[in-house]
Amino acid sequence: MTLGVAAGRPEVAGGIHVTHHGKRSQWIEAYENSPAALSRGATQSGVTLDAVYGSDEGEYPGLFPYTRGIHPAMYRSKLWTMRMFAGFGTAPETNQRFRDIIAAGGTGISTAYDMPTLLGIDSDDARALGEVGRCGVAVDTIDDIADLYDGLDLSTITTSMTINAPAAAIFAMFIANAEDHGVARAQLGGTLQNDILKEYQAQHEYVFPPRPSLRLVRDTIVFATREMPRWHPLSISGYHIREAGSTAAQEVAFTLANGFAYVELARRAGLAVDLFAPQLSFFFNAHIDFFEEVAKYRCARRIWATWMREHYGAMDERSWQLRFHAQTAGVSLTAQQPDNNHARTAIEALAAVMGGAQSLHTNSFDEAWTLPSADAARVALRTQQVIAYETNVTQVADPLGGSWFVESLTDQLHHDASQLLEEICEMGGGSMLEGCLLAIDNGWFEGHIADSAYVHERAVQRGERIIVGVNAFIDDAPAPAPVNQTNAEGENEQRRRLARVRGERSDDEVRRALEELATDARDSTVNLMPALMNAARAHATVGEMMSTMAEVFGRYHAALR
Repeated sequence: MTLGVAAGRPEVAGGIHVTHHGKRSQWIEAYENSPAALSRGATQSGVTLDAVYGSDEGEYPGLFPYTRGIHPAMYRSKLWTMRMFAGFGTAPETNQRFRDIIAAGGTGISTAYDMPTLLGIDSDDARALGEVGRCGVAVDTIDDIADLYDGLDLSTITTSMTINAPAAAIFAMFIANAEDHGVARAQLGGTLQNDILKEYQAQHEYVFPPRPSLRLVRDTIVFATREMPRWHPLSISGYHIREAGSTAAQEVAFTLANGFAYVELARRAGLAVDLFAPQLSFFFNAHIDFFEEVAKYRCARRIWATWMREHYGAMDERSWQLRFHAQTAGVSLTAQQPDNNHARTAIEALAAVMGGAQSLHTNSFDEAWTLPSADAARVALRTQQVIAYETNVTQVADPLGGSWFVESLTDQLHHDASQLLEEICEMGGGSMLEGCLLAIDNGWFEGHIADSAYVHERAVQRGERIIVGVNAFIDDAPAPAPVNQTNAEGENEQRRRLARVRGERSDDEVRRALEELATDARDSTVNLMPALMNAARAHATVGEMMSTMAEVFGRYHAALR
């Protein structure tokens, strides 16, 4: 057995430390039982690397409160999933991009949807004109889902779907299509973003008011918990909160507040916390302030573990472990001197890895002015592969743990985020769910984010914060023309595809399915997933399903403040 854990490199015997006591001995036991117990790392010069470094009584990865990572061996046990985000034009076009990603070594796929789909609008709706397939793939019916994942083994490839307001409808189409192609729902692995609270706080892609929207989130959580053990029905997203202008502490606090709100939501639905909490996952921004980002992830794990155990009574260790996907910061990319974005993405990706991400998407350098080209997306994936296989940072769990700077930043973010969490909880009279709803209603979240965005922008405008190529080190070279552009013909093709489906389906079956959906929507005790899957199999459109539910739930219109 070869195994190492060092605190200033003390004496070892046969790779195992002679003194076994305290937190170190707990870590050794966990590490020996991990899949990577026999692995051994070394630098290029041949210096042997221990799996982790720390004092006898310090914190260790794989042990509560998981500040240093949720697995004892971290990336020695398993690399993060290289889950590249893709979606544009029609489903067949995006399917080809998925195939390219898998062929290039990607280990998971993540789907971006166009704006009409995100808002529950069909491609032939007048409001969709000019937006079909622009910022993601157009999905109107189960036929599009079939084409989107054609030829991909959904029983082995994990699939992430970045969809929120219509998440239940898209999820229903995905499940129904998989089952129609012989893949049982219990075999499906992946993640549904489905985080509607942050839409009212930051991204604003909502359809229904908050409370009926939460009913749909509840139904997907209950359905997946009971029938889809490999599926994560909710990815609580701080990414969009940060992109809207929040600070790192606000990203942690608001994201975890939403997470705790969903925990309360599921408990109110009758689910025991340890039955569903292990299936929750998170989505964070990997921003450019390298050390602050590393500290942010460490702080988030610590707070989640502590609250889940002490506030919500979780007993299963998996309920305490915050699992997260990271994406490099889109807002940090610049149209000016776009080649600089390669460096930004690499630094941000390294921060996510040093912070212990479970999966990662790296943005392409050209995304500040266009959908990423195939070549740019490939380089973005290669960036992850260089980090994984050439830098050797995967050989040591939490390699920055113990740094006075990083530990101090972690503690400061913990303090700042905890203050915000307590304020939200107090607003709700002790309920994080009610606190989040009240803070949405009174604009508390939006106000905090807007203030932080303003402070940042003022610093850039004054030159107090340097953005290379934007407010310093400027040259006159024009940005290259976009390589990957959608066109009107692609939009017309999607409308023709939808027209064919409308012409070939049974209108009576669609009508009956939508009537069933409306009936179930009126009864808040009924889970809507079965009715949504029936509507999907009848080839009802996303827009038809959303409009049917809107007749019961109403539509949300944000108050002017």
